[in-house]
Amino acid sequence: MRAIHAYVSGTVQGVFFRQSCRRVARELGLIGWVRNTPDGLVEVWAQGEGSAIESLNDWLWSGPSSSVVSGVVSHDSDPDASLQDFLIVN
Repeated sequence: MRAIHAYVSGTVQGVFFRQSCRRVARELGLIGWVRNTPDGLVEVWAQGEGSAIESLNDWLWSGPSSSVVSGVVSHDSDPDASLQDFLIVN
């Protein structure tokens, strides 16, 4: 199992980024969460199979069609055994 923690910048709030991220992550069989940050970024924590993590990380660079992603900063993290689903959190 692999886990990543990522921050996505650009026009990523108010464009259904979190909802789209949750849908994509669930389709990939990932667990974790996504949320908006006060400074206008979207923060993502995801864990699962390595190829699924890579697919989500690639998707973060494009996001939904209404978003304009200017950057993604992600790093590997230790998996969190307490997570059960992929959720939108506040």
